[in-house]
Amino acid sequence: MASDWIVDHSVRIAETASVDASVVLGARVTIWDLARVRGGSSIGADSSIGSGAHIGSDVVLGCKVKVQNNAQVFGPAWIADGVFIGPGAILTNDRYPRAVTPDEVRKNSKDWIPEAVHVGVGASIGGLAVCVAPVTIGTWAFVAAGAVVTADVPDFALVVGVPARRVGWVGRAGRRLVPSSSDTLVCQLTGEEYVEVNGKLKVVL
Repeated sequence: MASDWIVDHSVRIAETASVDASVVLGARVTIWDLARVRGGSSIGADSSIGSGAHIGSDVVLGCKVKVQNNAQVFGPAWIADGVFIGPGAILTNDRYPRAVTPDEVRKNSKDWIPEAVHVGVGASIGGLAVCVAPVTIGTWAFVAAGAVVTADVPDFALVVGVPARRVGWVGRAGRRLVPSSSDTLVCQLTGEEYVEVNGKLKVVL
């Protein structure tokens, strides 16, 4: 193992990373150069935090989560298992951001209530996308690169643009679903079929 890594059992942390002592780390977590993980957060097993990424206080990351370089996740946030957060993506925590009160007094932590972004299992947030709290990204949903999410995203939805809007559906493999001859939507990579019911997508069992 290279000398610029700190290894504690199965956890690998680059020496240039900053990880608060109160952070709970699962097995086989990797934290890369210059990443910052603040106190009160937890990172599930087999997750990776990229170079220069910021994980704020009271962020919960599930297992097998991949946070790419320079992404910023501000707490509180709840990220389920298997989520991908692309390079430079931002998950905010303040619906009405101001540096000062109406009296032009500098704000402190007592002057606002942080709000959360919730991301469901297997969802992907593309590079440079912004998720504006409070908002929920559904299970296996796909937020395109550069999108700005200001409303909840349904399970399996593909959203793009500013503000983000749904333009289609994706399957669990992340590929856009296409219509089939049996009135279902199908993933051309896996063959898995889905059906849309009342604006929601369900896997055909």
